[in-house]
Amino acid sequence: MIDGALLIGGEARQAPDRFTAVNPATGETLTPDFSSTGADAVAEACALAEAAFPLYAGTDLETRAAFLEAIADNIVAIGDDLIVRAMAESGLPRARLEGERGRTVGQLKLFAGVVRQGDFLDATIDPAMPERAPLPRPDLRRINLAIGPVAVFGASNFPLAFSVAGGDTASALAAGCPVVVKGHPAHPGTGELVARAIAAAVAAAGLPAGVFSYLPGETNALGGALVADPRIQAVGFTGSRGGGLALVKIAAQRDVPIPVYAEMSSINPVVILPAALAARGEALGKEFVGSLTMGAGQFCTNPGLVLAIDGPDLDAFVAAAAAALTDSAPATMLSPGIHASFEQGVDALASHASVRTVARGKVGEGVNQAVGAVFETDAQAFLADVALSHEVFGSSSVIVRCRDVAEVATVIAGLEGQLTATIQMDPADEADAARLVPVLARRVGRILANGWPTGVEVAPAMVHGGPFPATSDGRTTSVGTLAIARFLRPVCFQNLAPALLPAGLDDGNAWGITRRLDGKREGGAR
Repeated sequence: MIDGALLIGGEARQAPDRFTAVNPATGETLTPDFSSTGADAVAEACALAEAAFPLYAGTDLETRAAFLEAIADNIVAIGDDLIVRAMAESGLPRARLEGERGRTVGQLKLFAGVVRQGDFLDATIDPAMPERAPLPRPDLRRINLAIGPVAVFGASNFPLAFSVAGGDTASALAAGCPVVVKGHPAHPGTGELVARAIAAAVAAAGLPAGVFSYLPGETNALGGALVADPRIQAVGFTGSRGGGLALVKIAAQRDVPIPVYAEMSSINPVVILPAALAARGEALGKEFVGSLTMGAGQFCTNPGLVLAIDGPDLDAFVAAAAAALTDSAPATMLSPGIHASFEQGVDALASHASVRTVARGKVGEGVNQAVGAVFETDAQAFLADVALSHEVFGSSSVIVRCRDVAEVATVIAGLEGQLTATIQMDPADEADAARLVPVLARRVGRILANGWPTGVEVAPAMVHGGPFPATSDGRTTSVGTLAIARFLRPVCFQNLAPALLPAGLDDGNAWGITRRLDGKREGGAR
């Protein structure tokens, strides 16, 4: 059911201020209208989250894991209504959204497994050594504890997997943190359906209602009030650099500053080395355009920059890319605002004195259509104007012609932080690749070989983060099991009586988790 409500704990309410969603494919205003959350509701949701925190953080691992699985099952149970509504609010095709629903459910179940295993607690015990000379050692026990209520901001480009029940919410709940979600205004109906599924799982598990709240709204004031609330202890955000930095500023100016884990901006350089360019240039040109235009280019890992050595082989790559792009169909962008920003960015590149337009895609007849764009320049011009390295969110990319591998390395070294970098290479390129990998590793969170960056595997080893401004904290990831670490902090207990120790640090290891006891790993029966 969608009726435009906000959810304060498990209670659905209507707010007097309203807003509407728009179908970006048609420009049609969708029904119903939705509650725009006010400051009082923000404060109430945060107070409920703070009240729920001690009880929820203290839940046993099995209860918490089963809760995450129940959310996943409830999302699946919504059925086709969820996909249909998400299609209407995002312009994304059915197959893409069905896949995204599967990823959302898979993330929740992945974190249920993480919780059951218990490794995220990093339980470590150094037993007392009263006879040690010259000084005895006290009994020391350390474990990771949840940090407190977390604010999560839904993303526009993934209305399921990075939104209400996305990776930030899943990892925060797995850590033992209540979550207050600020829904994205572009897909409020989708958000409400998922929010109700989470609230139902909270109630069925007998957890405090404040474990989850959902606050829809379209104002910046709503997000600002949420981050400024003193009960919020961390923030998860995926979106624009401007939006992320605004939240970082608010969080830093609080009486007690908190971390904002913001994924913001990336152009994801692709390096095509000489042997690969000579052997596969035309095929790579077609593959590049396929990656660039996928989903109208609205992926945070879209290949917005290509680096290669100038010459006939690069000419062949560019010609193949131009032909493929010229034949590519336009695609609906997520919102009128995103489309307008894309057009502005493309126009700026097209009018730049040092940039040549390689090709544009086919022009569509509908509204908010992304017409793919590929440009080229040389390394000296690229290095001379930082504006050429700014992200254009959508199917736009710049090819940079370099004189040699040394100049490729110079361009990479001058880039801002990125989520990914890709190396297209053949065996004969290994020496050049070895030279570039250390340079790339200082600039990105993930390095790929002979692939394309669009698409992120949800797996324990995945890193979806990178140095600023790819993320506000390059030590973290928003995808994969390591994402849970953002919402934990280590606490050491010295010489405490057994009855005062948190679960997981007892002598008998009742939870059966893997622990480090006097420097040696033990347990792990779960």
